[in-house]
Amino acid sequence: MFPFDFPAEEDISKCLYEHRVIITCYKKNLGDIKMVVKVGVAKLGNIASGVMAELLLDERADREDMQTFMATSGTKLEPADVDRVVSNLKAYKPDFCIVVSPNGVLPGPTGAREQLAAAGIPTIIITDDVTTKKEWEAVKADTKFGYIIMKADSMIGARREFLDPVEMSDYNGNLVKVLALTGAFRKMQVALDKVIDQVKAGKKGTELELPKIIMTTDKAVDGEFTNPFALAKARAAHEIAMAVAGQNVKGCFMTKEWEKYIPIVTSAHEMMRVAAALCDEARELEKAGDSILRQAHKKDGSLVRKTKLVAKFE
Repeated sequence: MFPFDFPAEEDISKCLYEHRVIITCYKKNLGDIKMVVKVGVAKLGNIASGVMAELLLDERADREDMQTFMATSGTKLEPADVDRVVSNLKAYKPDFCIVVSPNGVLPGPTGAREQLAAAGIPTIIITDDVTTKKEWEAVKADTKFGYIIMKADSMIGARREFLDPVEMSDYNGNLVKVLALTGAFRKMQVALDKVIDQVKAGKKGTELELPKIIMTTDKAVDGEFTNPFALAKARAAHEIAMAVAGQNVKGCFMTKEWEKYIPIVTSAHEMMRVAAALCDEARELEKAGDSILRQAHKKDGSLVRKTKLVAKFE
């Protein structure tokens, strides 16, 4: 019945990836057979959404209905790096794949998703704001792909005279906080969970309805806050984070004199720091009213929620 022999003695758990099930054997007794959705994540270069993408789907590392596999090109987007990532993901044979990268219309990310689609793997693009680029229209019109455009996941101030490893880490920490506490990460996570649920329901390939989301401020904060001042602070934070990209583009690509571009990129990082501080203030207001929204995954992947700290999940 199964393409392996059960051991005679020890308890084991074996994952049959090809058959999408987990067979658990306790001393020759066959346990439950459970659907396991395989999610591939291609991380090309770095944006804050890529830091957290697969972690948002299994925050306590105890989901039994899915597993993720991430392949990364590291910091670079060279063709050889991208090909290595795609080869590993195709070998993994995921039910669907997420391609996370900055500037998702560049040749590297474009080639990655095209190769995955050619292999019959449904693919979702997660990237920063590319909606003003002319290449975006072709991506948006292509029915093979889903997308989540994280408009506040802004480019870093990547000027050597300013950016060292500590500054890079500090900036990304502030950006992760903004995307988390404004609600942008939750909306991304829920959209990906919906695709997992479709696979569990038996859909595959072109049958899957992939998300097509542009993460505006209004979409990010929707349903996240009960205190109107908290909502206003979160909106302000998200708007500031979106504006950071414009300053960093100006400092990195449009200004040649180092005496001029250093203050520009520095100001962009100060903007992101203030955005993170506003998010902290918004969350503290929600804490004061005991109204923090918490949504957690159960082992079967379903979401439970509550808004009171000392309470059980609904």
